[in-house]
Formats: sequence, C-alpha cells, structure tokens
Amino acid sequence: MVRRTKEEAQETRNQILSAAELCFYRKGLSRTSLAEIATAAGVTRGAIYWHFQDKSELVGALLERVNIPLQPLSEASRSPNEPDPLGRLRDLLVTVFRRAATDPEVRRVSEILFHKCEYTEDLGNLRQWMQDFRREYNHNIELSLGNAVAKGQLPEKLDLVVASRCVHAFITGVLDQWLLVPVGLDLGAKAETLADGILDMLRLSPALQTA
Repeated sequence: MVRRTKEEAQETRNQILSAAELCFYRKGLSRTSLAEIATAAGVTRGAIYWHFQDKSELVGALLERVNIPLQPLSEASRSPNEPDPLGRLRDLLVTVFRRAATDPEVRRVSEILFHKCEYTEDLGNLRQWMQDFRREYNHNIELSLGNAVAKGQLPEKLDLVVASRCVHAFITGVLDQWLLVPVGLDLGAKAETLADGILDMLRLSPALQTA
C-alpha cells in the first residue's frame, strides 16, 4: 500500500509537471496561474503546493526532468577515471543540440527558459534560481575542460574560466537563435558540426590561453 501511495504521488507530480510545461509554453510564466495548471493537470491547487512551493520550483523540476538523460555524459566528462573526457564532452554537446531539435518536450522547456521566462516580482526567487543553475553549469563545464587538459586533450595553458564561459555562451546562443529562427539551420543534422566548432575553438584559439 505504501509503495502504491508513492507511485500515485509520483504520477501526480508528473501530471502537474506536464501540465505546467504546456501552460508555460502557451502563455509564459508570469501569465500562467497555479489554478490554470491545476485545472490542466486535473488536480487541486493543494496538490500542487504539496509537491511544489511555487512556479520557480516547477520550472526547476521541468529543467531537471529534461536533463536527466544528460547526466551520465556530463558526469563522465568530469570523471578523473574517464580516459576520453573531451570525447564525452563532444557526445554531450551533440546530444544537447539533437535533443532540442528532435524531442518536443526538450524544445518546449528550452523555449520556456529562453523566451517565456520573465523575472517578475510575482515569480519570487526565479532569478536567483536561474543564477545558481548557470553558476553550476559553468562550474561543471570548467571541471570537464580541466579534466581534458589533465589528459592532454586541450592546451595546458587553457584559461578554464574564460573557456567555460565561451562554451556556455556558444551553447545557449545557438539554442536561443535556433528557437527563435529555426529556418536555415537543421540543428539535428548540424549537431556534430557545431560540437566540433566548439572543440576547435578550445584547441586552437590563442585568446583562450593564459600568457
């Protein structure tokens, strides 16, 4: 009975997340109420508050849900026991671009984060949450690049802080532009080309190396 109750709670949580994803995608965060999400999910507002404190926590859970498949590659690229961390980073980059192009859920969540995520007063700590998320993202990229440097796959003098920010900006810039103007770039087909462009920048740019 306890197991069934946990399964039901998880099912309700997933229903709420799926409903929130569609509501946020259609109307944006600030114009979507928790009452609308509850109606779309077929639950009460109380059920939403039982699982999530506010809309910013819903956004965080949506992002976590779409990022779960990426975690093994991300962890492998940072692992000191991985013999090819740069290869795992390349796999991660290719996967990020291809999933955005082919997975409707990933595309909707990306659209929400890039184009329908307003840092208004009623969204509470969403801005702080996004800042924390981006800092962690930068840190993880930095660790991956440092691992590749240690394995001799990237220049010894690579400026890890600057390089990690450039990688992050490249990824978010490509996704932001493609989501807004998808015509002219087959993101799925060009995923490997884009990933190799990032790695070429890391390997070859003198500007990314310390003196």
